[in-house]
Amino acid sequence: MKIDAISVFPEMFDSLNQSLIGKAIENELIEFQTLNPRQFTSDVHKTVDDSPYGGGAGMVMKPEPLGKALDSLVDSDSVIIFPSPAGKLFDQATAKDLATRQHLVFVCGRYEGIDQRVVEYASTKAETLELSIGDYVINGGEMASVVMIEAISRLIPGVIGNSDSLIEESHEDGLVEYPSYTKPASWNGLDVPEVLLSGNHAEIDKWRKLQQIDRTKKNRPDLI
Repeated sequence: MKIDAISVFPEMFDSLNQSLIGKAIENELIEFQTLNPRQFTSDVHKTVDDSPYGGGAGMVMKPEPLGKALDSLVDSDSVIIFPSPAGKLFDQATAKDLATRQHLVFVCGRYEGIDQRVVEYASTKAETLELSIGDYVINGGEMASVVMIEAISRLIPGVIGNSDSLIEESHEDGLVEYPSYTKPASWNGLDVPEVLLSGNHAEIDKWRKLQQIDRTKKNRPDLI
């Protein structure tokens, strides 16, 4: 898979070079690069933002640099993603779908956001999505993109060494994941549940499913 990120702060994506995603990039399972829209400006200050029409606080990212950046990257096989608190909620099903695509382009807003015409223009070039990672606001699209890229990339075959580990994760069956334990069996007066030490896999599976249901009811009742 090829992934591009358009950002005025490309260094914010450095964390993707670590751990399993970093290895996947190194092993060429994923081709990742960033593109700074400032290189598509024509003024000496490399301006990428301006004041909003209609008034209001903050600045809005200009359409010209972002449009030219998209033109340099996008083809008919691309999926263009705009991280936005106004977008559709990004979830595991979306991650699974995007993990099957050939080319993803993340367009990262800053300041008060991106001129909406960039989204409209992008939709004439390729499939375009506005996606949110949750009901809160952060300073830009970079960290939201990193979250989505990691969630998507780990579903690409070969990125996670043991693919079976993906099956029992939170949200794979509509529930959150059961709690996990490791050695020692007793720590600070807290013991591992006896069923996990029993060796009875049928009872362990039953316990884990009940834990998933109870945990989902407690932490994510909206999923029930």
